[in-house]
Amino acid sequence: MHVVLAGGGTAGHIEPALALADALRRQDPTVGVTALGTERGLETRLVPERGYDLELIPAVPLPRKPTPELITVPGRLRGTIKAAEQVMERNKAECVVGFGGYVALPAYLAAKRLGIPIVVHEANARPGLANKIGSRYARFVAVSSPDSKLRNAQYIGIPLRRAIATLDRAAARPEARAAFGLDQQLPTLLVSGGSQGARRLNEVVQQAVPHLQRAGIQVLHAVGPKNELPHVDNMPGMPPYVPVPYVDRMDLAYAAADMMLCRAGAMTVAELSAVGLPAAYVPLPIGNGEQRLNAQPVVKAGGGLLVDDAELTPEWIQSSVLPVLADPHRLHSMARAAAEFGRPEADELLVGMVHQAVAEHRQG
Repeated sequence: MHVVLAGGGTAGHIEPALALADALRRQDPTVGVTALGTERGLETRLVPERGYDLELIPAVPLPRKPTPELITVPGRLRGTIKAAEQVMERNKAECVVGFGGYVALPAYLAAKRLGIPIVVHEANARPGLANKIGSRYARFVAVSSPDSKLRNAQYIGIPLRRAIATLDRAAARPEARAAFGLDQQLPTLLVSGGSQGARRLNEVVQQAVPHLQRAGIQVLHAVGPKNELPHVDNMPGMPPYVPVPYVDRMDLAYAAADMMLCRAGAMTVAELSAVGLPAAYVPLPIGNGEQRLNAQPVVKAGGGLLVDDAELTPEWIQSSVLPVLADPHRLHSMARAAAEFGRPEADELLVGMVHQAVAEHRQG
């Protein structure tokens, strides 16, 4: 069996695709996997790093909403669809799994023309245009939100890396805190704005750090590789403040933390739920509002806090985050509530949908 994965552009599309690839290979090491991508996406680095084949097709940006520009898309897509068809024919693809983004729509249309079964995975609570169209041609549509309105939607969660999906935070905590130079006993706040960091979160947190330290809270802060590392002047006897450019072992960062301050991308919300880590979510103030929708179910259940970007201040961290970190019982109850939304088995469920789609197609 050979599977073509279409989910390029951002880590939010690529990581679930790679988690599916890993799960397919765990079940059957002979499964062929080819990822479709464009030269402008993160897939050019992430896919080869994980050992999978990557084939590039031309990028055709899609409008986020129906606009007059949508009329021009079919013409611009023609060459991209043909390129995707050639990849599928060359690899004798038996299933196309799309995760949204630039490459997903031409992949869906190419698969439809070739009669190859399609499986759709939508990570966001508010689906993008590519997956809205792809779901019309797919019998198997996997979603991360139980309230999804996509046709044929089945709620499975988001496929995650095994290091995250199988993480035992309590068992890994001593190793994790030692790795980052953190105190083994103190309450710990993890801060990250995603793989590239978030300047706004960085600025507010740096102002709040002295207040957190005086309250006995230590901070692990991933500032982003392109952002300047703040100057650290940890006074003797004060809890550590550990800024780092980037964390390549998020499993250890999650294990070290008692709470996280972060954006609310679908992958972030899914990972924190899977490991049972409560968070203060600060949705990105641009886009179509999907980040707020991603976080709302977990927050409503008591597994996190939600604050608008404009309302995130050092004072808000003092008044809302610090009291949680200072209360072990509240941390425990929030962690349990977050874990209720965790779907660590999502990768296996999506593998099952792929096999079912292929089996039904083979039977005619």
